[in-house]
Amino acid sequence: MNFQQLRIIREAVRCNFNLTEVGNALFTSQSGVSKHIKDLEDELGVELFVRKGKRLLGLTDPGRELLEIVERILLDANNIKNLVEQYSHRDEGQLTVVATHTQARYALPKVITDFKKRFPKVHLKLHQAGPAEIVTLLLSGEADIGVATEALHDVKQLDTFPYYTWYHAVIVPVGHPLEQVQPLTLQALAEYPIVTYHEGLTGRAKIDRAFATAGLTPDISMSALDSDVIKTYVELGLGIGIVASMSYNDVKDTDLRLLQCDHLFEVNTTYIALRRGHYLRSFAYRFIELCSPKLDEATIRMGLAKQSL
Repeated sequence: MNFQQLRIIREAVRCNFNLTEVGNALFTSQSGVSKHIKDLEDELGVELFVRKGKRLLGLTDPGRELLEIVERILLDANNIKNLVEQYSHRDEGQLTVVATHTQARYALPKVITDFKKRFPKVHLKLHQAGPAEIVTLLLSGEADIGVATEALHDVKQLDTFPYYTWYHAVIVPVGHPLEQVQPLTLQALAEYPIVTYHEGLTGRAKIDRAFATAGLTPDISMSALDSDVIKTYVELGLGIGIVASMSYNDVKDTDLRLLQCDHLFEVNTTYIALRRGHYLRSFAYRFIELCSPKLDEATIRMGLAKQSL
């Protein structure tokens, strides 16, 4: 048994059992992948994959149980590498942060600027993705830290920590009639076409739930992935916008007005997520602490220990 065989088991699942893709991912040939699988099955004395002819269709029961062990072994192997680098190159290396557009654009710029000043030799790789992809990247070990509002909190393999809370707000073109509506109501909003986030992004579920609870069916005329796009189309007159309040900048967004509506929609919590068991370099803890001073290394480690019980 060797690490390449273990990597092939994991990669086969990730590549939906397409051996050509497995070979490409691991820089080897399809025939080499097949031989490694056969050698491992011969050594273990069990079949790990369900087959139809030469095609792999899935994992057998022992294959599924083995996959869990393989994931732990490969995670710990990577942890050993990170541990060595921690002590041999303390302030050098790479930190991969994956976040939604809203977090990358509005919550993290100051954090990243401060981090780069403190750790100029650390290559910080910022990847923007939707919540589901953030989970995938964390679980695969391709990302160290995830930042998002949706999807992270209920994944058992992830440890999550509250980062900050925020509310939605309404944006309208300057001179829009809603500027005169006090207090703002859901009924008043429902009279206009609405431009807001795609389902599953940036608290969209709470927007939908607020209207449904009020017995209203809003006219969602357009949805988008990020706040900047929403603001652009509100400026063009396609509707009123419902966005994360921190995405409005009164200096830059001079053609728009922000209407506070904290009373209309539930509060949102953005989380920082880490893969359980993933070894973090010391500078990763510093990054998290820059996000929130309450989340220092001792607090994070204590939280990881509690959540792993």
